[in-house]
Amino acid sequence: MRICPNCGEENPERFRLCGFCGAALAPELPPQEVRKTVTIVFSDLKGSTAMGEKLDSEAVREVMSRYFDEMRGALEQHGGMVEKYIGDAIMAVFGLPRVREDDAVRAVRAALEMRQRLAALNEELESRWGVTVGNRTGVNTGEVVAGDPTTGQRLVTGDTVNTAARLEQAAPTNEVLLGEATYRLVRHAVEVEPVDPLELKGKSERVPAYRLVAVPSESAAPDAAKGASLIGREAELEVLTAEFERALSERSCRSVTLVADAGVGKSRLVEEFAVTVDESAEVLRGRCLSYGRGITFWPVVEIVRQAAGIREDDTPEQARQRIESIFEDGAVNATEQVAAAVGLSEREFPLDELFWGVRKLLESQARRKPIVVLFEDVHWAEMTLLDLVEHLVTAAADVPLLVLCTARPELDEERPGWRPSPDSARIDLRALSPEQTALVVQGLLGGSDVAQDVTTRVVEASEGNPLFV
Repeated sequence: MRICPNCGEENPERFRLCGFCGAALAPELPPQEVRKTVTIVFSDLKGSTAMGEKLDSEAVREVMSRYFDEMRGALEQHGGMVEKYIGDAIMAVFGLPRVREDDAVRAVRAALEMRQRLAALNEELESRWGVTVGNRTGVNTGEVVAGDPTTGQRLVTGDTVNTAARLEQAAPTNEVLLGEATYRLVRHAVEVEPVDPLELKGKSERVPAYRLVAVPSESAAPDAAKGASLIGREAELEVLTAEFERALSERSCRSVTLVADAGVGKSRLVEEFAVTVDESAEVLRGRCLSYGRGITFWPVVEIVRQAAGIREDDTPEQARQRIESIFEDGAVNATEQVAAAVGLSEREFPLDELFWGVRKLLESQARRKPIVVLFEDVHWAEMTLLDLVEHLVTAAADVPLLVLCTARPELDEERPGWRPSPDSARIDLRALSPEQTALVVQGLLGGSDVAQDVTTRVVEASEGNPLFV
C-alpha cells in the first residue's frame, strides 16, 4: 500500500492518484510547494458603502469587526482556514494543511452557517445602529498550488480560486452559488436549484452553477447505492437479519458493530439491511461528527428529532411537546432529561439521568413499532456517547430494539475490541474477492461490454475495495 502525502490514506501500490482525494501519490512539485485538491469559500460583504455614509468611522469599524468575527467563526468551526481578507471579502480554504474526505461538505455547511449567522447579526446591527448588511458567497472545488504551510508559505493560487471569486460575484445578495465540481461532491448532502450557466469573466465557456437551498440533517440516508446490487455480503446481511429477528422474538435489545476501512462497503450493507426491515421496523439514524461544537450528543439529537418528528421550523416548546407525545399514558415520562440531552432545556442533569432519559424514549418508541437505532461513524464518537450506547444495549428491556454501529478500525485504538455488551455481535467487513470485484465492475457499467484485460486491471488495482473500483 502507498500512503497519500496529501490526505494520509492508504492506496494500492498501482495507484498513481489517491482514490480518496485525487492527489498525485508521487510528488510533482518542489518540496516548498504542494498541489492539492481543495474547496474554496469566497464571500464578499454587500452594503458597506451605504453603511459608511450613515455611520461614523468608529461605528463602521465595530460593525466590520463583528461581521468578520462571525464569518471567521463559522468557517473555522467547520474546519476551514481563512486564507486572506481582501477589502470586504473573506477567502477560506478547506483542505489545507490536510485534506479530509468531507472537505466539500464542510465548506458548504460553513457557507450555510455564515448566512445563518449573518441573519442573527443583522438583528443586533438593526437594534444598535439601525443598519443591516448582506453578503454573497461562491464555493468551488479543484486543484490549487499552495506554499508549504510548515514554512509559513500558505498562498493558494490557481483557476479554482479565480472561479470561486467569480461565482461570488455572480451570486445574488445573501445567496450561495456552488461550482459544478463542488456540487458533484456534495449532491448527496444538499438541496440545490440549478441556475442558468454563468458567463464568467476570464472563462471561454459558460460555467454551470447551483444555488444552495438547504443542507439536510447529517442522518439523511445516502442514495448512491440505489439501484446497485449487493455483492459478496450475503453472510454479513444474514447476521444483521438474524440479530434483528432475535430482538423481535425475544423482545430484547440486540446490537451489532460493523467495522471496515473506508470504501469497503459499510454504508451499502446498512442500506440493504434497512430495505429488508423497512416494513417491520423504523430505522432511526444518527451520525457522529469529526468536528464542531456540541458534537458529543449530536447523533442523539438527530435520532430524537426523527423519533419525535421534530421539524426545522418547530419552536423549542413545540419540539418538547413532540418529545412528550412519545411517552405513553401511565409510562415514566423522561421529557425533561431528553430535552436537556438534545439542547432544548437549560436544566442540568447528571449523565446517568440523561442516559436513562434517552433509553426511556427509545423504549417507548419501540413499544409502538420495532426500531433499529443506527449510530454511524462511532470511531469519531466521544467516549461519553459510547458509554450511552453501552447503557442502552445493556439496560433496555422488554422491547424489540436493534442497535447498529458502524466504525472504521481506528475505533479499536480508543476502545480495543469495543462491544456494547458481552454478547454483542461484531462484523469485520473484508475486501471483496477478485470474482466479486469483477461483478462490481460489471454492475457499475450497467451490463456494458468491457474488455477482459480492462476488468482484470481494475480488479487487481482496486484490491477488493468497492470505492477504488
